Amino acid sequence: MSWNPTQNPDCPDRQGLESIETLIIPRARDLGGFEVRRALPAPRRQMVGPFIFFDQMGPAEFLTGGGIDVRPHPHIGLATVTYLYQGAFQHRDSTGADQMVHPGEVNWMIAGKGVTHSERTSEAMRKQPGSLFGIQTWVALPEQAEDRDASFEHHGKEALPFLEDGGKQVRLILGAAWGARAPVKTFTETFYADVVLAPGASLPLPDDHEDRGVYVVEGGILVAGDSFPAGRMMVFRPGDRISLKAGEAGARLMVLGGETMNGPRYISWNFVASSQERIDAAKQAWAQGDWQHGRFQLPPGDDGEFIPLPDQLR
Repeated sequence: MSWNPTQNPDCPDRQGLESIETLIIPRARDLGGFEVRRALPAPRRQMVGPFIFFDQMGPAEFLTGGGIDVRPHPHIGLATVTYLYQGAFQHRDSTGADQMVHPGEVNWMIAGKGVTHSERTSEAMRKQPGSLFGIQTWVALPEQAEDRDASFEHHGKEALPFLEDGGKQVRLILGAAWGARAPVKTFTETFYADVVLAPGASLPLPDDHEDRGVYVVEGGILVAGDSFPAGRMMVFRPGDRISLKAGEAGARLMVLGGETMNGPRYISWNFVASSQERIDAAKQAWAQGDWQHGRFQLPPGDDGEFIPLPDQLR
């Protein structure tokens, strides 16, 4: 989820397959019956293009009355990307946005200099058993966008480019690739897509982006004859021509990448910034809790509670 508990993936040494620069094996963490696997940031790889955080949420099943309750919490210096395969939840934020997100749609929240949001299973959906399965990522903002006002966009399934050919189905969520461009406003060249491959089908990665990576959500793929199962992220060497081939069971993938940032980013709790001073100022503002006149306001309609700044960060 977009709230960031501590969780570090593994990056084992990769012998052979010279085109793979980093192999990342996310560690699973149980957040009260809800499993999350975090691929980014990793010990040897902070970002892939502008992507600085990558979580697989679920799959999870909920009994009637159950669901997720991520209380209001803050962000700076990033944009959150929420994309679901199963289920739905309600996003509310301090810009006034109140939006359900369903499979195949995208919620894009630009934090800029500061935003607060919550993610919860809606009251209507709690009236019956439910499920949740999806990916949430953070995209680091370039320095010129760090001080902008927060904003929110939602794009329905029909608004996102959908490409289909030869056993390949590709829904472009962000950026530009394979001759298509998604409608989401981005600040650097990037690409992010949901890919479904039939058994034996192949997908060439776009070769016009500086950084490129793939996360195997379901099934498995072959790269240069080596197989990689679900729950693996591979980051490829710039400039190499890469083709991903689905295994016998087919595959579902998230492919991602783009222009690298002009330097590493500082990341602490839910904050991302180009300097430690920006992080420290955001921590102080959130700890003060001045919701009426301070830097952060709680989301309208969900302002009865919030996630406090962890004691170790004060």
